[in-house]
Parts: sequence; structure tokens; C-alpha cells
Amino acid sequence: MSKRAESKYKINRRLGENLWGRAKSPINKREYAPGQHGQKRKKPTDYGVQLMAKQRLKGYYGNITEKQFRRTYDEANRRRGDTSENLIGLLERRLDAVVYRMKVVPTPFAARQLINHGHVAVNGKRVTIASYQVKVGDVIELRGRAKDFPFVLESVKSTERDVPDYIEMDENKLRATFKRVPGLADVPYPVKMEPNQVVEFYSR
Repeated sequence: MSKRAESKYKINRRLGENLWGRAKSPINKREYAPGQHGQKRKKPTDYGVQLMAKQRLKGYYGNITEKQFRRTYDEANRRRGDTSENLIGLLERRLDAVVYRMKVVPTPFAARQLINHGHVAVNGKRVTIASYQVKVGDVIELRGRAKDFPFVLESVKSTERDVPDYIEMDENKLRATFKRVPGLADVPYPVKMEPNQVVEFYSR
């Protein structure tokens, strides 16, 4: 397991928000950053606001690497239309994001691990790349014994969150169809995301 996954709740404390809306997050008890000086708050600059917006969005999707996140932004910027909406669409099309939205895993980190270990198929073919871009109409499902993993069964029954309407989920077969690419307003983020600030950050 990567260090990023091991320290996922430190991300919450560093950003001062419960990124995934989980009841067990330490931010629910300690609403300040980790470390000796964590309780000291300074008024952020414009750069600081933009940086935090980027870290918040990057952290939410399993704390993906800066290189990968920047590549996603560059692709969003290259496409026609609103760059911030394009960015959200590309992030939500990541296979690990779709598996997380299917509610078969508790966190994006668990989704990435499930994919890396070969437990997820797209249109009947095994895919082991978490950043794989799902297309509209693609069918995503868990393979074989993964359907009986205790954390999968527990996650499906969880009431912490719902499957969004841009994903059509068959809970009995643990299979979903990606119906459409969502915009910012469609995505059920537990905290406020500001992709426009991310665009400003990279446009500096």
C-alpha cells in the first residue's frame, strides 16, 4: 500500500475538511492541521486559496500525483468548452472514480487497490489502470471473488452516500453503466470544490 493511502486522513487534517464525508475521519474531532503548528491559522493569499483548491480536488481523487493531475488539467484545457467543467468530467471518468461512485468501495484509495489487483472489468475485459478513462455507455463490474469481499458487501449497504444519477447501478450484479459525463453541479462532493480556482492556479 502506498504512503499516500496510509496517510489519507492526514490529507483531511491538512486541508481542514472531511474530503470524503466519512464518519471516522479525525477532522471530525480535531479541526486543525497536523503537527506542532497546526492550530495556527493565517489568512490565505490568492495563491494560497488557489493552491488549497488544487490540493483539495487532487486529494479527493485518491491524492493522485501532481504529474498526473497536471496532465489531466492540460487535457481539460486543450478541449473545447469550459476548462473547469472539462477537468471535473475527466476526473469523474477515471476508472477508480467510477468504481468509487458505484459504492462498492469505501474510499477512492480502495477503488485504486481493487483495480490494481485486477478485480475490475470494463465491457468484459480486465483493466488494471486506475486512471483509465471510462466512456459513455461503458459497463463496469467487479470480477469473480471480488463480489464477495467483506468490505465490498459492507460498502454497498452503507448509507454514507448514494450512487449519482450519471451512473446506472445494478447492486445485485455489482455492475454499472456510465450514462453520461457529469458537470460540477452533478458530482456529489461532500465539500465545496472550486475547479475554477485550479484553472487560475495553473494559468498563473
